[in-house]
Amino acid sequence: MTDITQKEFKLLAEYIETHFGIHLKNEKQALLAGRLQNSLIQMGFNNFMEYYNYLISDKSGGAGIALVDKITTNHTYFMRETNHFYYFRDQVLPFLSHTVKDRDLRIWCAASSTGEEAYTLAMLVDEFFGKNKMWWDTKILATDISSIVLDKAKKGIYSNEQIAPLPVQWKNQYFNKYDDEISVITDEIKNEVLFRKFNLMDNVFPFKKKFHAIFCRNVMIYFDNKTKEVLINKLYDMLNCGGYLFIGHSESINRETSKFKYICPAVYRKE
Repeated sequence: MTDITQKEFKLLAEYIETHFGIHLKNEKQALLAGRLQNSLIQMGFNNFMEYYNYLISDKSGGAGIALVDKITTNHTYFMRETNHFYYFRDQVLPFLSHTVKDRDLRIWCAASSTGEEAYTLAMLVDEFFGKNKMWWDTKILATDISSIVLDKAKKGIYSNEQIAPLPVQWKNQYFNKYDDEISVITDEIKNEVLFRKFNLMDNVFPFKKKFHAIFCRNVMIYFDNKTKEVLINKLYDMLNCGGYLFIGHSESINRETSKFKYICPAVYRKE
């Protein structure tokens, strides 16, 4: 195993924070070295300085994305933090169905990972509107920085164990059996989600219209306070007045400095 020096860790940590907002504390040095061992071996690098030089010389951005895939944990599952989905169904959707006059419902899943969250929202929307959905544009934007997880999300293939938390009615209505162990999201729901690659650290958010609801959950746990504050302000700007922001239950927004109004645990609103 190749050891990482303090200097090498510092350079890599600075690169990761600058480009992706992820803050690595010193105690993560061994973790970073372990996650990148295979990359060093596969690329024939003798040390982490050679790997770092490769990173900063890569103009395509692919090396950086591959690095993020190695160090982040894309852990998600259907109906994660279930009360958020119930609140979205029982409070947010009824409100939006009466206030969005142009019937262009704009929902952004800002860290979609392998798609479970975005597809759950799509199923909730489909169930809520029912036959009236044909009169609405209800497509959900789902973004992530990782090409690997986006590719998985687009396929919409999940094991029976993964879809176990979902209602039986949803399993029957929104999934097709691939075999005894695997199910695939129906095209009806797949077509309701637009998966796109996007870095939340980009200076400019290229969206022409603002959103009615943003789910940005369990992302800011990787960020330091300054980076969190910048992102929260951007998300505030990207919401319509009256729009909702959902964050992870392990995350928080400073109510004294933020313009968001606290609604309930991990749910905020722009007023």
